[in-house]
Amino acid sequence: MQPILKINLSTQSFEDYEIPAEWQRNYLGAASLAARILYDDLTAELNPLSAESPLLILTGPLTGTFGPATGRFIVAGKSPATGLWAESNVGGFWGVELRKTGYDGIWIRGKSDSPLYLSLNGNKPELRAADHLWGQDTYEIQESIKAETSSKSTKVFGIGVAGENQIPFAGIFCDHGRAAGRTGLGAVMGAKNLKAIAVQGKEKIPVAQPEKYKALRIAANRSLKDEPMTSVMSDLGSAGAAEYLDYLGEMPKKYFSTSVFEGTEKISGASVAESILVGKKACHGCVIACGRVVDIGDGEKRKGPEYETLVGFGPNLGITDAIFATRMGELCDRYGLDAISASNTIGLAYSLFERGIISTEDTGGVSLNWGNAEAAERLLHQMAQREDFGAFLAEGSLSLARRFDVESQAVQVNGLELAYHDPRGASGMALVYATSPRGGCHNQSDYFLADIGQVDDSLGLEYFDRHAGAEKATNVALHQDWRTVGNALVLCHFANVPPQTILDLVNTACGLDWDLNVLMRSGERGWTLKRMINLNLGLLGANDRLPEPMLKDLPDGGAEGYIIPFEEMLSAYYIARSWDENGIPTQEKLEILGLSDL
Repeated sequence: MQPILKINLSTQSFEDYEIPAEWQRNYLGAASLAARILYDDLTAELNPLSAESPLLILTGPLTGTFGPATGRFIVAGKSPATGLWAESNVGGFWGVELRKTGYDGIWIRGKSDSPLYLSLNGNKPELRAADHLWGQDTYEIQESIKAETSSKSTKVFGIGVAGENQIPFAGIFCDHGRAAGRTGLGAVMGAKNLKAIAVQGKEKIPVAQPEKYKALRIAANRSLKDEPMTSVMSDLGSAGAAEYLDYLGEMPKKYFSTSVFEGTEKISGASVAESILVGKKACHGCVIACGRVVDIGDGEKRKGPEYETLVGFGPNLGITDAIFATRMGELCDRYGLDAISASNTIGLAYSLFERGIISTEDTGGVSLNWGNAEAAERLLHQMAQREDFGAFLAEGSLSLARRFDVESQAVQVNGLELAYHDPRGASGMALVYATSPRGGCHNQSDYFLADIGQVDDSLGLEYFDRHAGAEKATNVALHQDWRTVGNALVLCHFANVPPQTILDLVNTACGLDWDLNVLMRSGERGWTLKRMINLNLGLLGANDRLPEPMLKDLPDGGAEGYIIPFEEMLSAYYIARSWDENGIPTQEKLEILGLSDL
């Protein structure tokens, strides 16, 4: 699908960019390919919110091919939250529609003097005034732009007020609340005065061997539909395992201070299904349909909460109300905020209030007691608008902790707030969080699934106890490489498709003749390249750390008394990766991966 579209918002000009064939083969697509394209542009001196800062949207070679759970795309750049590699993975239908225009990607530079949105109808790009859209939320702009284009089939990807206000954890949203949520690329888009990108296309999406691919993807979808994990995700959504994670001590409560809290059974996929669920939503061509449609008592159908939203605006704040979490999730979506970073930062404020580090004098008279739902909602509004105490929250948990001289208490890695999978309940996540190229992220490797038994020996993965230590370091590295393959193709992590099936789909779609070792090497190459980008941006081995609260044991629950042997795990991980004691890939490893020229 060459070339990709390159846009300069400063000059309002367009040009085509041809991705070198060698890069396509070595990196496959999406996140890994984006890292290679942006490698030279992402420097330590680059301000992520400057006109020079790039914003790159790329699809993968399987996007829109009706393969199993392949309706996805990625957005990449430099994160205003972390100052490191930024990458967000998005579902829905927008990425497929982009490919139908004849483009696999959009590479944006520059800054407009006034608000604009990009309309891409077929292969005809046009920049249009968006002054009248500035201030609209992410749901409103979708309807407004569809009305302007007189087409309900137009797909819109845009920012809300949070992106306009350049909040460092603002996201970019499309479809039924589908989000490029983490790393703050919505702020990058807002800094460019770009409100949205609307796409509409009619082209067919090609694969190398159409008939063979069709037979393979039909068989793969049938098998996926019968997978046990698919049934759980379809019936209960991403919170389907919430009660089990709670039992293991993996679900955090009261800002990661305890793993026991009365009423957490109300914060689960089963509870949502029994009380407010009225339907399901699926991304393009997906047989899983993990998206929830709920009615919270007002007769309106709205997006239901994911696991992270349920926990973040639930037990994390001492609350067990799924309806409240649903409303807060929708507010985050409409404002264009990452729900994980927003709820994590509010959780820190509650924790500091409990300990007397902040008071009502700091919060403008608001008591941040555990369980105070009204206060959390008030803070979220203030955060999105950068008003009152919310102006401090709007800079994220690390900034908030520094303001009150308790930096070590922020549960984050490299400026990105941890997701709600406590590594004391599943120790592999300790390495995942500490070494992720985008900070405290669970989507570069959802290793907590491996810690409870979801491993595939064809990838060289073994099963280790969830509280095992250094012996699982190689396993974690392999799992990260495999997820990097998925983020290049782009595959949804919820699709438990056998690696051999994925390999067959890749070979047939791309005209390759790879084996699993070559595919995994592609993943390792992409992972290592992102590491090199971060080293160029100033990352040090000393940054591969867990936040201080994670190094203490929990007083109760499924992880009671367990202390993560982190230093031993990290040393073993460096050896498994062929990185030196400072976390830098060895020259020999770079040569093996074909990266020595960088």
